[in-house]
Amino acid sequence: MVTTQNPAAPPALSLPAGRPQRRVRATSGSGRLAALLVSPTLLVLAVVVLYPTIVALKDSLFGTPGLNPKTGFVNETDPFVGLQNYGAIFGAAGARFWNAFWNTTFLTGTTVALETVIGLAMALIMHRAFQGRALVRASILVPWAIPTAVSGLLWRWIFNSNGVANALTGQHILWTTEGFHAKLAVIIADVWKTAPFIGLLVLAGLQVIDREVYEAARIDGAGALRQFWNVTLPLVKPALLVAVLFRTLDALRMFDLPYILIGAQKTSVETLSMLAQDQAANVRFGPAAAYAVILFVYVFLIALAFVRLLGADVVGDDGPTPLRRRWRAHRRTKVAA
Repeated sequence: MVTTQNPAAPPALSLPAGRPQRRVRATSGSGRLAALLVSPTLLVLAVVVLYPTIVALKDSLFGTPGLNPKTGFVNETDPFVGLQNYGAIFGAAGARFWNAFWNTTFLTGTTVALETVIGLAMALIMHRAFQGRALVRASILVPWAIPTAVSGLLWRWIFNSNGVANALTGQHILWTTEGFHAKLAVIIADVWKTAPFIGLLVLAGLQVIDREVYEAARIDGAGALRQFWNVTLPLVKPALLVAVLFRTLDALRMFDLPYILIGAQKTSVETLSMLAQDQAANVRFGPAAAYAVILFVYVFLIALAFVRLLGADVVGDDGPTPLRRRWRAHRRTKVAA
Protein backbone atom coordinates (compact mmCIF):
# COMPACT_ATOMS: atom_id res chain seq x y z
CA MET A 1 0.00 0.00 0.00
CA VAL A 2 1.49 3.31 -1.12
CA THR A 3 0.79 6.46 0.87
CA THR A 4 1.27 9.96 -0.35
CA GLN A 5 2.05 13.03 1.72
CA ASN A 6 0.46 16.40 1.16
CA PRO A 7 3.29 18.70 0.01
CA ALA A 8 1.52 21.69 1.56
CA ALA A 9 1.43 20.11 5.02
CA PRO A 10 4.33 20.98 7.34
CA PRO A 11 6.71 18.14 8.13
CA ALA A 12 6.02 16.31 11.36
CA LEU A 13 8.45 16.97 14.17
CA SER A 14 10.07 13.95 15.73
CA LEU A 15 12.31 13.67 18.76
CA PRO A 16 15.67 11.92 18.47
CA ALA A 17 15.52 8.28 19.44
CA GLY A 18 16.71 7.44 22.91
CA ARG A 19 16.18 10.95 24.31
CA PRO A 20 13.52 10.93 27.05
CA GLN A 21 10.91 13.67 27.15
CA ARG A 22 11.28 16.10 30.02
CA ARG A 23 8.39 17.75 31.79
CA VAL A 24 8.19 21.48 31.55
CA ARG A 25 8.60 22.95 35.00
CA ALA A 26 7.50 26.34 36.18
CA THR A 27 10.28 28.90 36.18
CA SER A 28 11.13 31.04 39.14
CA GLY A 29 9.50 34.02 37.44
CA SER A 30 6.17 32.22 37.02
CA GLY A 31 6.37 30.98 40.61
CA ARG A 32 6.86 34.52 41.88
CA LEU A 33 3.96 35.70 39.73
CA ALA A 34 1.71 32.95 41.13
CA ALA A 35 2.69 33.86 44.69
CA LEU A 36 2.02 37.53 43.96
CA LEU A 37 -1.46 36.77 42.59
CA VAL A 38 -2.38 34.53 45.54
CA SER A 39 -0.93 36.80 48.24
CA PRO A 40 -3.95 39.21 48.46
CA THR A 41 -6.29 36.28 49.13
CA LEU A 42 -3.95 34.81 51.72
CA LEU A 43 -3.58 38.21 53.38
CA VAL A 44 -7.35 38.67 53.62
CA LEU A 45 -7.80 35.16 55.04
CA ALA A 46 -5.07 35.80 57.59
CA VAL A 47 -6.72 39.06 58.71
CA VAL A 48 -10.35 37.90 58.87
CA VAL A 49 -9.86 34.22 59.84
CA LEU A 50 -6.45 33.40 61.26
CA TYR A 51 -5.93 36.43 63.51
CA PRO A 52 -9.41 36.34 65.16
CA THR A 53 -9.03 32.60 65.73
CA ILE A 54 -5.68 33.04 67.47
CA VAL A 55 -7.01 35.93 69.59
CA ALA A 56 -10.10 33.92 70.60
CA LEU A 57 -7.93 30.94 71.53
CA LYS A 58 -5.71 33.20 73.67
CA ASP A 59 -8.68 34.92 75.37
CA SER A 60 -10.24 31.55 76.21
CA LEU A 61 -7.34 30.88 78.57
CA PHE A 62 -8.21 33.86 80.77
CA GLY A 63 -10.98 34.23 83.32
CA THR A 64 -13.23 37.04 84.48
CA PRO A 65 -11.80 39.83 86.65
CA GLY A 66 -12.90 39.51 90.26
CA LEU A 67 -11.74 39.63 93.85
CA ASN A 68 -8.24 38.27 94.38
CA PRO A 69 -8.35 36.11 97.53
CA LYS A 70 -4.65 36.60 98.16
CA THR A 71 -4.57 40.39 98.04
CA GLY A 72 -8.18 41.28 98.76
CA PHE A 73 -8.29 43.65 95.81
CA VAL A 74 -10.21 43.42 92.56
CA ASN A 75 -8.11 42.30 89.62
CA GLU A 76 -7.74 44.96 86.94
CA THR A 77 -6.79 42.42 84.29
CA ASP A 78 -8.22 39.07 83.33
CA PRO A 79 -6.53 36.32 85.37
CA PHE A 80 -4.91 33.44 83.56
CA VAL A 81 -6.91 30.29 84.26
CA GLY A 82 -5.57 27.92 81.62
CA LEU A 83 -8.13 25.32 80.58
CA GLN A 84 -10.59 26.02 83.40
CA ASN A 85 -13.11 27.60 81.01
CA TYR A 86 -13.15 24.43 78.93
CA GLY A 87 -13.32 22.29 82.05
CA ALA A 88 -16.37 24.22 83.26
CA ILE A 89 -18.07 23.76 79.91
CA PHE A 90 -17.61 19.99 79.87
CA GLY A 91 -18.11 19.61 83.62
CA ALA A 92 -21.16 19.55 85.84
CA ALA A 93 -21.81 23.25 85.20
CA GLY A 94 -22.04 22.82 81.44
CA ALA A 95 -25.79 22.11 81.22
CA ARG A 96 -26.41 25.37 79.37
CA PHE A 97 -23.64 24.59 76.90
CA TRP A 98 -25.01 21.14 76.08
CA ASN A 99 -28.50 22.56 75.68
CA ALA A 100 -27.16 25.11 73.18
CA PHE A 101 -25.11 22.41 71.45
CA TRP A 102 -28.12 20.13 70.91
CA ASN A 103 -30.29 23.07 69.84
CA THR A 104 -27.68 24.01 67.25
CA THR A 105 -27.42 20.45 65.97
CA PHE A 106 -31.18 19.89 65.86
CA LEU A 107 -31.96 23.18 64.13
CA THR A 108 -29.16 22.63 61.62
CA GLY A 109 -30.16 19.08 60.71
CA THR A 110 -33.87 19.86 60.46
CA THR A 111 -33.60 23.07 58.49
CA VAL A 112 -30.96 21.78 56.06
CA ALA A 113 -32.97 18.62 55.34
CA LEU A 114 -36.17 20.56 54.64
CA GLU A 115 -34.35 23.23 52.63
CA THR A 116 -32.68 20.59 50.47
CA VAL A 117 -35.99 18.95 49.52
CA ILE A 118 -37.83 22.25 48.99
CA GLY A 119 -34.87 23.88 47.24
CA LEU A 120 -34.57 20.98 44.81
CA ALA A 121 -38.27 21.26 44.03
CA MET A 122 -37.87 25.02 43.49
CA ALA A 123 -34.97 24.42 41.12
CA LEU A 124 -36.96 21.94 39.05
CA ILE A 125 -39.84 24.42 38.83
CA MET A 126 -37.58 27.32 37.84
CA HIS A 127 -35.81 25.14 35.26
CA ARG A 128 -38.94 24.27 33.31
CA ALA A 129 -39.93 26.42 30.34
CA PHE A 130 -43.38 27.93 30.77
CA GLN A 131 -45.04 31.27 30.42
CA GLY A 132 -44.30 33.59 33.32
CA ARG A 133 -41.15 31.72 34.38
CA ALA A 134 -39.28 34.98 35.06
CA LEU A 135 -41.98 36.09 37.50
CA VAL A 136 -41.90 32.74 39.28
CA ARG A 137 -38.11 32.86 39.58
CA ALA A 138 -38.21 36.38 41.01
CA SER A 139 -40.91 35.48 43.55
CA ILE A 140 -38.98 32.41 44.69
CA LEU A 141 -35.74 34.34 45.18
CA VAL A 142 -37.31 37.28 47.06
CA PRO A 143 -37.19 35.59 50.53
CA TRP A 144 -33.47 34.90 50.17
CA ALA A 145 -32.79 38.53 49.22
CA ILE A 146 -34.50 39.89 52.35
CA PRO A 147 -32.04 40.62 55.20
CA THR A 148 -32.24 38.17 58.08
CA ALA A 149 -33.10 40.89 60.61
CA VAL A 150 -36.03 42.06 58.51
CA SER A 151 -37.12 38.46 57.98
CA GLY A 152 -36.98 37.83 61.74
CA LEU A 153 -39.18 40.85 62.46
CA LEU A 154 -41.62 39.81 59.74
CA TRP A 155 -42.03 36.32 61.16
CA ARG A 156 -42.23 37.72 64.70
CA TRP A 157 -45.35 39.62 63.62
CA ILE A 158 -46.70 36.49 61.94
CA PHE A 159 -46.13 34.38 65.08
CA ASN A 160 -47.54 37.02 67.40
CA SER A 161 -50.33 35.91 69.74
CA ASN A 162 -52.79 37.77 67.49
CA GLY A 163 -50.85 37.15 64.30
CA VAL A 164 -51.49 35.32 61.07
CA ALA A 165 -50.21 31.94 62.31
CA ASN A 166 -52.79 31.69 65.09
CA ALA A 167 -55.49 33.00 62.78
CA LEU A 168 -54.77 30.22 60.28
CA THR A 169 -54.48 27.44 62.86
CA GLY A 170 -57.44 28.63 64.90
CA GLN A 171 -55.48 28.22 68.14
CA HIS A 172 -53.89 30.59 70.61
CA ILE A 173 -50.21 29.53 70.65
CA LEU A 174 -47.51 31.70 72.22
CA TRP A 175 -44.87 31.00 69.58
CA THR A 176 -42.19 33.29 71.00
CA THR A 177 -42.13 31.67 74.46
CA GLU A 178 -40.39 28.56 75.71
CA GLY A 179 -41.32 25.22 74.21
CA PHE A 180 -41.07 23.14 71.06
CA HIS A 181 -43.30 25.61 69.23
CA ALA A 182 -40.45 28.14 69.47
CA LYS A 183 -38.16 25.69 67.65
CA LEU A 184 -40.89 25.12 65.07
CA ALA A 185 -41.21 28.86 64.48
CA VAL A 186 -37.45 29.19 63.90
CA ILE A 187 -37.46 26.21 61.52
CA ILE A 188 -40.35 27.60 59.46
CA ALA A 189 -38.80 31.05 59.22
CA ASP A 190 -35.35 29.73 58.34
CA VAL A 191 -36.64 27.30 55.69
CA TRP A 192 -38.74 30.06 54.10
CA LYS A 193 -35.72 32.33 53.84
CA THR A 194 -32.87 30.03 52.79
CA ALA A 195 -34.51 27.25 50.73
CA PRO A 196 -34.26 29.54 47.64
CA PHE A 197 -30.47 29.63 48.16
CA ILE A 198 -30.22 25.87 47.62
CA GLY A 199 -32.69 26.16 44.75
CA LEU A 200 -30.52 28.78 43.07
CA LEU A 201 -27.36 26.67 43.25
CA VAL A 202 -29.17 23.55 42.06
CA LEU A 203 -30.71 25.53 39.20
CA ALA A 204 -27.19 26.44 38.05
CA GLY A 205 -26.35 22.73 37.98
CA LEU A 206 -29.50 21.87 36.05
CA GLN A 207 -28.79 24.39 33.34
CA VAL A 208 -25.50 22.72 32.33
CA ILE A 209 -27.10 19.32 31.67
CA ASP A 210 -27.32 18.62 27.95
CA ARG A 211 -30.81 17.98 26.61
CA GLU A 212 -29.52 15.05 24.59
CA VAL A 213 -29.04 13.11 27.82
CA TYR A 214 -32.80 13.23 28.42
CA GLU A 215 -33.38 12.33 24.78
CA ALA A 216 -31.22 9.24 25.19
CA ALA A 217 -33.09 8.34 28.39
CA ARG A 218 -36.45 8.64 26.62
CA ILE A 219 -35.19 6.37 23.84
CA ASP A 220 -34.28 3.84 26.54
CA GLY A 221 -37.91 4.00 27.71
CA ALA A 222 -37.34 5.98 30.94
CA GLY A 223 -40.35 7.84 32.30
CA ALA A 224 -40.35 11.16 34.14
CA LEU A 225 -39.64 9.66 37.58
CA ARG A 226 -36.90 7.42 36.26
CA GLN A 227 -35.32 10.32 34.37
CA PHE A 228 -35.25 12.34 37.57
CA TRP A 229 -33.77 9.51 39.65
CA ASN A 230 -31.25 8.15 37.10
CA VAL A 231 -30.42 11.26 35.05
CA THR A 232 -31.20 14.53 36.80
CA LEU A 233 -30.20 13.63 40.36
CA PRO A 234 -26.79 12.04 39.54
CA LEU A 235 -25.79 14.87 37.20
CA VAL A 236 -26.90 17.63 39.58
CA LYS A 237 -25.44 15.90 42.64
CA PRO A 238 -22.15 17.92 42.76
CA ALA A 239 -24.00 21.24 42.79
CA LEU A 240 -26.48 19.91 45.33
CA LEU A 241 -23.73 18.72 47.66
CA VAL A 242 -21.95 22.06 47.49
CA ALA A 243 -25.21 23.84 48.32
CA VAL A 244 -25.87 21.53 51.27
CA LEU A 245 -22.30 22.03 52.54
CA PHE A 246 -22.56 25.82 52.41
CA ARG A 247 -25.97 25.80 54.04
CA THR A 248 -24.85 23.42 56.81
CA LEU A 249 -21.87 25.57 57.73
CA ASP A 250 -24.08 28.65 57.76
CA ALA A 251 -26.79 27.01 59.88
CA LEU A 252 -24.28 25.89 62.51
CA ARG A 253 -23.52 29.57 63.14
CA MET A 254 -27.20 30.52 63.45
CA PHE A 255 -27.66 33.58 65.65
CA ASP A 256 -29.67 36.48 64.25
CA LEU A 257 -32.91 34.72 63.30
CA PRO A 258 -33.67 33.01 66.67
CA TYR A 259 -32.31 36.03 68.54
CA ILE A 260 -34.75 38.41 66.82
CA LEU A 261 -37.67 36.02 66.37
CA ILE A 262 -37.74 34.37 69.81
CA GLY A 263 -35.38 36.42 71.95
CA ALA A 264 -32.23 36.06 74.02
CA GLN A 265 -31.71 33.53 76.82
CA LYS A 266 -34.51 31.26 75.62
CA THR A 267 -33.38 27.72 76.38
CA SER A 268 -35.61 26.28 73.65
CA VAL A 269 -33.74 27.96 70.80
CA GLU A 270 -30.45 29.16 72.32
CA THR A 271 -27.59 28.23 69.99
CA LEU A 272 -23.84 28.23 70.55
CA SER A 273 -23.48 31.60 68.85
CA MET A 274 -26.20 33.08 71.07
CA LEU A 275 -24.52 31.59 74.14
CA ALA A 276 -21.15 33.11 73.23
CA GLN A 277 -22.77 36.50 72.60
CA ASP A 278 -24.58 36.37 75.94
CA GLN A 279 -21.35 35.65 77.81
CA ALA A 280 -19.56 38.49 76.03
CA ALA A 281 -22.44 40.88 76.77
CA ASN A 282 -22.03 40.07 80.48
CA VAL A 283 -18.28 40.91 80.28
CA ARG A 284 -17.27 37.26 80.61
CA PHE A 285 -14.91 37.32 77.65
CA GLY A 286 -12.95 34.23 78.64
CA PRO A 287 -15.91 31.82 78.65
CA ALA A 288 -17.32 33.57 75.57
CA ALA A 289 -14.05 32.95 73.71
CA ALA A 290 -14.10 29.32 74.85
CA TYR A 291 -17.60 28.87 73.43
CA ALA A 292 -16.49 30.51 70.18
CA VAL A 293 -13.46 28.22 69.89
CA ILE A 294 -15.59 25.12 70.47
CA LEU A 295 -18.05 26.31 67.83
CA PHE A 296 -15.16 26.89 65.41
CA VAL A 297 -13.84 23.36 66.01
CA TYR A 298 -17.35 21.92 65.59
CA VAL A 299 -17.88 23.69 62.26
CA PHE A 300 -14.39 22.71 61.10
CA LEU A 301 -14.95 19.03 61.90
CA ILE A 302 -18.31 19.00 60.13
CA ALA A 303 -16.76 20.60 57.04
CA LEU A 304 -13.79 18.21 57.11
CA ALA A 305 -16.03 15.15 57.47
CA PHE A 306 -18.29 16.39 54.67
CA VAL A 307 -15.37 16.90 52.29
CA ARG A 308 -13.67 13.63 53.27
CA LEU A 309 -16.77 11.51 52.87
CA LEU A 310 -18.30 13.25 49.85
CA GLY A 311 -15.28 14.93 48.30
CA ALA A 312 -15.24 12.68 45.23
CA ASP A 313 -18.90 13.40 44.55
CA VAL A 314 -18.39 17.15 44.96
CA VAL A 315 -15.47 17.23 42.57
CA GLY A 316 -17.14 14.89 40.13
CA ASP A 317 -16.09 11.59 38.60
CA ASP A 318 -14.09 11.82 35.41
CA GLY A 319 -14.64 8.20 34.50
CA PRO A 320 -17.31 7.17 32.00
CA THR A 321 -20.48 6.28 33.88
CA PRO A 322 -23.09 3.99 32.28
CA LEU A 323 -25.23 7.05 31.61
CA ARG A 324 -22.36 8.77 29.77
CA ARG A 325 -21.63 5.59 27.81
CA ARG A 326 -25.26 5.33 26.66
CA TRP A 327 -25.26 9.02 25.78
CA ARG A 328 -22.08 8.69 23.70
CA ALA A 329 -23.44 5.59 21.94
CA HIS A 330 -26.65 7.47 21.18
CA ARG A 331 -24.70 10.41 19.73
CA ARG A 332 -22.57 8.09 17.58
CA THR A 333 -25.73 6.41 16.27
CA LYS A 334 -27.30 9.80 15.55
CA VAL A 335 -24.21 11.03 13.68
CA ALA A 336 -23.97 7.80 11.65
CA ALA A 337 -27.61 8.09 10.63
